[in-house]
Amino acid sequence: MYETKTHRIDHRIVSISQPYVRPIVRGKAGHETEFGAKITASMVNGHATIERLSWENYSEGGDLIEFANRYQKRYGFYPAAILADKAFRTRTNLAFCKENGIRLSGPPLGRPKRIDDPQARKIERMDSAERSAIEGEFGVGKRRYGLALIMTKLKETSEVSIHLQFLVMSLMHHLRLLFSLFVNGVIASSILQVCFA
Repeated sequence: MYETKTHRIDHRIVSISQPYVRPIVRGKAGHETEFGAKITASMVNGHATIERLSWENYSEGGDLIEFANRYQKRYGFYPAAILADKAFRTRTNLAFCKENGIRLSGPPLGRPKRIDDPQARKIERMDSAERSAIEGEFGVGKRRYGLALIMTKLKETSEVSIHLQFLVMSLMHHLRLLFSLFVNGVIASSILQVCFA
């Protein structure tokens, strides 16, 4: 850096014990730079899936078509709607979604326009509320499942830990669903017994 008079080095080591970890500039208040894996995840019916995990900083916007095609291979059809960040609303992604009958949430490109249609405003609010579920999943993963406390040293073991935590989160989601069905079934059967007794 001294000889070339630059202030950056690609792939510089920021952690001796974890040399694969890179600084990712996020620009958030309080934490401008984060260290660790960058994860792009999708959520279908409360089940979160890691779509991309990388230790390098990358732009998520270029991955939407690949993720939509993966969804199509998994379920046999494209999703009716993709609720994503503004980073995914590129011209290429919008054209792909329009071509395949997918509604991509978010404001249109260009200067913000006032939405006068109450139905469109209602859909936008619903999309925003549903999209917050995946943001919440990351928060829950960090607080309750230790996603922010990965202590493994090797790149491969760190990735396995991250995938296992997402697996546990999905299993807990399914367990909660089964428990609610059981509780509702027990309550419904007890009400029927009282009614017919």
